Amino acid sequence: MSNYRQGKSELISTLEKWDRLMPGRAKIHLIACGGTALTLLGYKESTKDVDFIVPVEKEHDSLIQFLKDAGYRQTSDSGWIYPGEKIIYDLYKGKRVFTTELLSSPLEKDGNRKILELKKIYLGVLNPTDWIITKMFRGSSVDREDCLALAKHEAVDLKKLESRFKETAKYDVSEERVLKNLDLILKDIKKIRGSKS
Repeated sequence: MSNYRQGKSELISTLEKWDRLMPGRAKIHLIACGGTALTLLGYKESTKDVDFIVPVEKEHDSLIQFLKDAGYRQTSDSGWIYPGEKIIYDLYKGKRVFTTELLSSPLEKDGNRKILELKKIYLGVLNPTDWIITKMFRGSSVDREDCLALAKHEAVDLKKLESRFKETAKYDVSEERVLKNLDLILKDIKKIRGSKS
């Protein structure tokens, strides 16, 4: 794998290393979103940056302190990189991904699917509905392609997606724009479902 991208095995290897080096016994919950979730689920070969939601504020603060102590440096509000490496780890606190605030924590019932549980790190992937919402609030062509890759493999309840998307959009400054993205992705998913039958 290129040192500009990470596959599933490299991602897990990094987390195993973090798990071994972390002080204390407290658990840290990491919920993968973006291309990281697709990579962990095996729907995408690799990701160029690593996106995790850290839903518990105290756990987020502990993880940031650990990364600072380990020599990582901050590249943006949420981004961290190890000197000499190319992969940026974006760590979103609470229930936010980029600028999108989810309606509920990914740690609530059906909020995530467990991928791996180490001594100190729990790794899950964000549920498909919220995952698509976080992608389509940006809505680039790559985001749409990623949503279709997920929809080809996962059962996405379109009525639930539409209702939750609209509810989440009420809290966004660009409500009108993101609702147009909802129409686009619903059409796209219906189209690929039609081609399967």
